[in-house]
Amino acid sequence: MYNGELEVQAKRKALAVLHDEITHMLNAARDLSSLTDSIIKGTSKETELSLVRMKNAGEEVENLRRKMTREISDTGSLMVYREDVLRTAYIIDDIAGYITGIAFRLANIKITTLKKGKFDEDISGLINMVVEAIFKLNEMARALSISPSSTIELAQEVQNIERKVDNSYRKVVIKALNEIPNTKDLLLVKDAVEGIEGMADKCQAASDSLTILALSM
Repeated sequence: MYNGELEVQAKRKALAVLHDEITHMLNAARDLSSLTDSIIKGTSKETELSLVRMKNAGEEVENLRRKMTREISDTGSLMVYREDVLRTAYIIDDIAGYITGIAFRLANIKITTLKKGKFDEDISGLINMVVEAIFKLNEMARALSISPSSTIELAQEVQNIERKVDNSYRKVVIKALNEIPNTKDLLLVKDAVEGIEGMADKCQAASDSLTILALSM
């Protein structure tokens, strides 16, 4: 088998693993959205189930990133853009790490604090925007093997979502500083929304990395 065919096989395998990684991360983000709803409704059983699912999804993302690293290491110089693939995989792993941190903070905020200032609606809105951005990343990863030009077009949509998250994040932080008297809850809310904004920034970084991949194909 000649090197060109080996490179094509290595590329397909790496992109398949990358897509799987983003899909698991998307599932974890959706569970974060479900967690927020269950916390507000006071359904502790659903809260626990969401936390377990997020933990499992996060571990799967890490396992897939390690698998990607091993496989690219095995292919050696067959893939000319292996560094770009690895960079993307590590960014996705970072996003998954944000999810568990946000979930921990949300689970420890008093429900009365969330409802009183309608912070539940603010946080749900922010999380839903990030879930949408991750869904776009999932589409970008899928398009890499089918239509790389579509990946580049989708990148603009991720950027638009990131800007919306950034604007909403600032408003929620100012609102929290003005309306939450309890220091503990103030810090938890602030840290949670900062984590969501950090996720959006990482989504933008992943989008840029996927765009670089698309341009190199």
